[in-house]
Order: sequence, then structure tokens, then C-alpha cells
Amino acid sequence: MRLSLPQLERDSRHPHHIAEVIETATTEFLAQCLEPDDLSFPMMPPFGSWVTSWDEESGNQIYAVVYYATTTPIDSVHRARALGLSIDELREQQPQIFAMLKTEFRAAIAGFAPPDDGDNGTGQKFATAPRQPSRIYQYIPPRPPQIHQGVYRCIPEQIVHFTERFDFLRTLLQVPGAPVDALTAATIREIYQLRQYDRAWLVEAGRTLSILLRDDYDRLRLILNQIHP
Repeated sequence: MRLSLPQLERDSRHPHHIAEVIETATTEFLAQCLEPDDLSFPMMPPFGSWVTSWDEESGNQIYAVVYYATTTPIDSVHRARALGLSIDELREQQPQIFAMLKTEFRAAIAGFAPPDDGDNGTGQKFATAPRQPSRIYQYIPPRPPQIHQGVYRCIPEQIVHFTERFDFLRTLLQVPGAPVDALTAATIREIYQLRQYDRAWLVEAGRTLSILLRDDYDRLRLILNQIHP
């Protein structure tokens, strides 16, 4: 029997709607990826990528960075085992495998945007177009997104808008239990590419890191070496 999250038909789902919050905390949330219609694994968001969700009570749009992802069996008692088959062979011989796995990811909250006038903040605007808020705050919001709230991939315009300032870098460097140096480098790499290799932005990001890590030159050098400008 397939155990899955209740979800809308794929045709009625926004194309950026990729997951649902299943565990939430002040500084981060855990989300389970929605199941694809075909025999394939749910799309795992890349390390250092940006996602967004909502706190319906306040109307705040929450921005977060993916720092951990995993695919495991839904049945926590039995582990997956090697079958020696290709993905195509799995589809033909063991199609039930795809129904027995779940993909989850953890995202560190980097900031939020309060609702604009006329926006109730419930995410309904995402049904037609991703929201582009006028105000951005790069610190922990009063509340995280609620359980069963939808999680969306951020579009490039949202990421570029959010990262005009650099306070989020301090948050990334303090994510507990995460490989924070690699996370910071991966996030900067993605933003740099989305900004069409804006050298001035990259230099300013490097200056901010040098201030935050002024007492730890080795960490600073390690992060800068992983950015690959």
C-alpha cells in the first residue's frame, strides 16, 4: 500500500510547488518532496538552493536555504538494499520500489517578507505568479511556516531581490549541524550565476565574509576557494 502525502493532482499544482512542510522549528523546517506522477524519484532540491513557504497567521513569506536532503524508505524498519538494476530495469521489474521511498530536505530560514497591501500572505498569489515582495528582512521571522504548508522553489528574480543585502551570510555560517562552509560557498555560487556573474556583487559578498570571518582566515580561504568565480 502506498503511503503518501495528500496532494493535489499535478495539473492543478504550481510548477514550483515541490514539497510540503512536515516538521517545523524557529530556525528551520523539514519538508517532504511531493511524489511525481511517473515512475521516478521525487526531485531533490540542490544543496544551497533557495525555497520559500508561508506563515499563514502573519502572512509572512519565509525564505530558506536547503542544507540537507535524503531519500529513504517510507518503512523505517527495513532499509533499502542493492538490487544491481538500472533505473529502467527497476521500472520494469520492481516498479513498487518508487512507491516505497520518500525524499526529504531540511532548509535553514534566512529571512522573510511581510505581506504587501492586499496580499493575505497565504500563498494564493503563487497560483498565477511567484510573489515579488517590496520589503525583505534578513533575520529570523516571528514564526516559521506551519505543518503541511506548501514549499516552492524560488525563481531567480526572487533570489536576486532577496540577496541585494548580505546579512543572510551570517545566518548561513551559523546553521547548526550543517557543513556551513560548503553551504555558504554553494549558495554564493548559485547567486553569482543567477546574477549573470556580477563581479561587483561577488566582491561585496567576499568583503562581507572577510568581516564575519576576520578571526579565521583559514575558513575564509576555504569558502572563497569553493566559489570558483
